Amino acid sequence: MQERQGRGLAGKIVFVTGGSRGIGGGVVRRFAEEGATVVFTYSSSEERAQTFAAEVNATAIRADSGSAEDIRRAIAAAVEKCGLLDCFVNNAGVLIRGLITEYRLEDLDRMLSVNVRAAVLGIQLAAESMNDGGRILTIGSVTAIRTGFPGSSIYSMTKSALVGLVRGAAIDLAPRNITVNNIQPGPTATDMNPADGPHVGMLTKLIPLRRFGKDTEIASLAAYLASDEAAFITGASFTIDGGYVA
Repeated sequence: MQERQGRGLAGKIVFVTGGSRGIGGGVVRRFAEEGATVVFTYSSSEERAQTFAAEVNATAIRADSGSAEDIRRAIAAAVEKCGLLDCFVNNAGVLIRGLITEYRLEDLDRMLSVNVRAAVLGIQLAAESMNDGGRILTIGSVTAIRTGFPGSSIYSMTKSALVGLVRGAAIDLAPRNITVNNIQPGPTATDMNPADGPHVGMLTKLIPLRRFGKDTEIASLAAYLASDEAAFITGASFTIDGGYVA
């Protein structure tokens, strides 16, 4: 507990997209436990999102990351309610699988709007509404390094885009001491990707540690990168995957 308090996250204003469940939910819970004031977005299941928000003492705002207007409205509402941001976590993402020879343009547009455009716009808006010395994080994927399976080319492309985005954004925002980094989780146990799901046996054989990651482990890295201890880390992508790409 002493170590967590020493990271200086207490009282920070944090905005997380797609924070009602999965990795995003783990990040919201960890930051709230650290004493941060957390606002997160969700796109569906209002009852679930509001229940979770009450549980961790956070604020939930409905917003589709595929909608530029929703993102603008949600960040503006967070700033109005809580004040200037100290940390922005772009976590929301979608996965629509399909072979490249069959991929539909409407699915391509959806993947690009949520996984790439929302990250760009989110960083722009967060930077405008952020204190100097703030932290920006994107949640990418190990597929930026290893696509791995048929039907994942477009998803892999969108997550690879975040690698370049954070490098450039880190340079652009360095004069304000705002750091920008990317976390690339490998297979992680969530309600959408359960540790006892049908593909676990195949996947764990590819992971040297022979298990899925936990949302708490991803959130731990996010908390470190958002802390004062990580002030000299920017423009970097961190793979956290149990050795999947080793």
